Amino acid sequence: MLGGILASAALLGLCARGGAGWPLAFVALVPWLCTLGAQRTVAGTLLNAYLMSLAFTAAAFAWFGTAIGSYTHMGAATGLGVLLLLAPLFQPQILIFALVRHAAWRRYGPALGPVLGALAGAAAWVAAERFIPKLLGDTLGHGLYPSSLLRQAADVGGAAGLTLALLLANEGIAAAIARRAHGWRAIAKPLTLATLVPLLLAAYGMVCGMVIPPSTGADKPLRMGLVQSNIVDYERMRHEHGAMAAVREILDTHYAMSYDAVERQHVDAVLWSETAYPTTFSHPKSQAGADLDREMLGVMQASGVPFVFGTYDRDDAGEYNAAAFVAPSTGLLGLYRKSRPFPLTEYVPAWLDGPTLRSWLPWLGTWQPGTGARVFPLRLADGREIPVLPLICLDDVDTDLGIDGARLGAQAILTLSNDSWFTTHPQGAQLHQAVAAFRSIETRLPQFRVTTNGYSAVIDANGTVIASAPMGARTLVVGELPVPRPTRTLMVAWGNWVGLAGAAFLLLMAVVAVFPALPAQGEDDASADAMRFPAQVTVLPPLARIAAGLLRGFARASLLWMGAAMLTDDALRTNTLAQLRTFAGVFLAPEAAAWFLLHAFGAQATIEGGMLVLTRGTRRLTIAVHDIAQVEPWQLPIPGAGAWLRLTTGERWGYGLALHNPGALAQALASAGGAPVQEPASSFAAAVGHARMAVRRGWLHHPLAKFGGLSLVMALVAFRLHQYIAYGSTFGEYYTFGLKAYLTTFALWWATWTIGVVLCAAALRAAIEAGTLLAVLLRPAQAIATRYWLERIGLVALYVGLPGWLLLQIFHS
Repeated sequence: MLGGILASAALLGLCARGGAGWPLAFVALVPWLCTLGAQRTVAGTLLNAYLMSLAFTAAAFAWFGTAIGSYTHMGAATGLGVLLLLAPLFQPQILIFALVRHAAWRRYGPALGPVLGALAGAAAWVAAERFIPKLLGDTLGHGLYPSSLLRQAADVGGAAGLTLALLLANEGIAAAIARRAHGWRAIAKPLTLATLVPLLLAAYGMVCGMVIPPSTGADKPLRMGLVQSNIVDYERMRHEHGAMAAVREILDTHYAMSYDAVERQHVDAVLWSETAYPTTFSHPKSQAGADLDREMLGVMQASGVPFVFGTYDRDDAGEYNAAAFVAPSTGLLGLYRKSRPFPLTEYVPAWLDGPTLRSWLPWLGTWQPGTGARVFPLRLADGREIPVLPLICLDDVDTDLGIDGARLGAQAILTLSNDSWFTTHPQGAQLHQAVAAFRSIETRLPQFRVTTNGYSAVIDANGTVIASAPMGARTLVVGELPVPRPTRTLMVAWGNWVGLAGAAFLLLMAVVAVFPALPAQGEDDASADAMRFPAQVTVLPPLARIAAGLLRGFARASLLWMGAAMLTDDALRTNTLAQLRTFAGVFLAPEAAAWFLLHAFGAQATIEGGMLVLTRGTRRLTIAVHDIAQVEPWQLPIPGAGAWLRLTTGERWGYGLALHNPGALAQALASAGGAPVQEPASSFAAAVGHARMAVRRGWLHHPLAKFGGLSLVMALVAFRLHQYIAYGSTFGEYYTFGLKAYLTTFALWWATWTIGVVLCAAALRAAIEAGTLLAVLLRPAQAIATRYWLERIGLVALYVGLPGWLLLQIFHS
């Protein structure tokens, strides 16, 4: 056990160092997973996970422990010891992952346990990292930053999405190793799935992720000067030279480097690092502080370009780590207050703070946290005004802050940091810069990042560093980047959703676990029942089937397209009439045309005197039952489920039969004296159809329940909230504008929510069908069980998840 743990920790440590070691991330967890799978008890699993958290922390974050020891004057060895002691709290996702994975393996046994265990464990990992704040915001996905292709998928799922992909790839390889004794066929499937992960990430990076919004002819890049002063020890300077002398040296250095940026490098704006102005700005504590404020404003206004610099702010609640925005024409525009001060060293919660604690730990900080993301205008000398999102130090590890800023309209990110405590630990500064770069990939916003002593960098919307400064150098970094209005990424549209999806998946597993056990196949297999006559079928000539299939395929595919468009297109999402027109044009019209076409070829099927009789009005088609050799389900269920009739002569009957259950028709024909006509179960199409038919769908699947009842309930909730906000009461619009206006508004709300439910149901149906196909392909024996799970998960997602999302939006707003 210990060997596997140490091997994984060593590989993860190499990944954490960046550079060419990033491919190891796809195999780094495999040795540990092999040892974890061998544990048979909860105690053994916990011990294994504890040792892994210890080894991983030591291999990847030893620098952090020694940095803590140096900062707090405890000593490097003591700092490392404290970090290792707290390793389970520093990496809690490892223990949670192991326990959830073990529980799934035990519950579902050798058949489904490995698959569901891998999925549940990966979901638990990303959910834990989403809901349990991590000090450095680290996750496995950050290890893929050196790959310019693979990291681009972060605009879909963030670094957490990359972590999920890495976990599943490692699980696939571990599963292949566990099955190696069963031959190459047993290991081919998990290895194929594991290989698909990097291939799909690379394909996304090539096709989608590398595309930056094109600049128009009117676009002009933003050219900024980043002042890396390499002044790192303010306290020592104060002690040796006095407070005013230290402040004088700091400011004079920054003035001189800023002069070079403006006069020689012709920058549009200047950026100083965190706390570069070492006292409160605009709220002076003394006359000397007021004089410095006037001096700063005078110098910056004389430069003719805007300045953004780190400073302090204060109010009645206390002091804040802040960033000040100064425009050459108007002076101070405002201050942003750091939202995520570093725990203990910068901020101590009120419930923990007190004289006793501060007597024990005199290095504790006194700053207060800010209130979240803010966007400020960067007013340039040429008249442009660029909205920018400021982030200070630990702010840039918070995915939500970057997303919130993008939603507020930011077109660039300005990051100010003081990484001086990484002076002797450059690995920490490298990790910090890589994590910060993910904020640009997730939002597709360019980023200008300045630090006190390295690594300052200019980062484009793909996360690529195009200009930088080394650690420990006094230098001016100048870079320019285009700042067009960015496209709306899925991360910006959905937020930091991967961890939430992981938690939802675990909740669905818990809900499904309390459902009744899966019925025996023979007891609930609808295909075992013969068709009852007379029955309605659709008799389709080949051309009619092609036409109906194209219409219905276009309509269903359009739902998925419209769902994606609603997520990424603000104009469509906020325009109810545009939604109705689009929905009617791309779905209702072709779906109605397909329905009318199928209705035109509808017929009544009976068996009379050994003949299969198909009747529509005065027209009759007959075929002798004993002439039918086989019922062949359509390989593609388009425009729906159906089958061909194979005759005893070997020829296929000229008409196709569209009907819900081809297997039931086969049983009916056999009961009427024909030969056994069901296609062999080994057929892929038959297996898919069998899995579909074996799981009965209840009244919750009925369109009236989903698109009538559910959408009505949600529309009522949203409409009532709208009435309170817009008119002050439930019937406010009725009292103001009358019944017609009131009912029209409600009808629009109901129609909008109906469209939303239809789009969600379409996405879930696509996932269920895709999951069934994969189950038949990879685990045919478990196809019915998989379908059972997928159908019930889909119901919970629709009837619980969608209303839950609405309530979350209401309470969040």
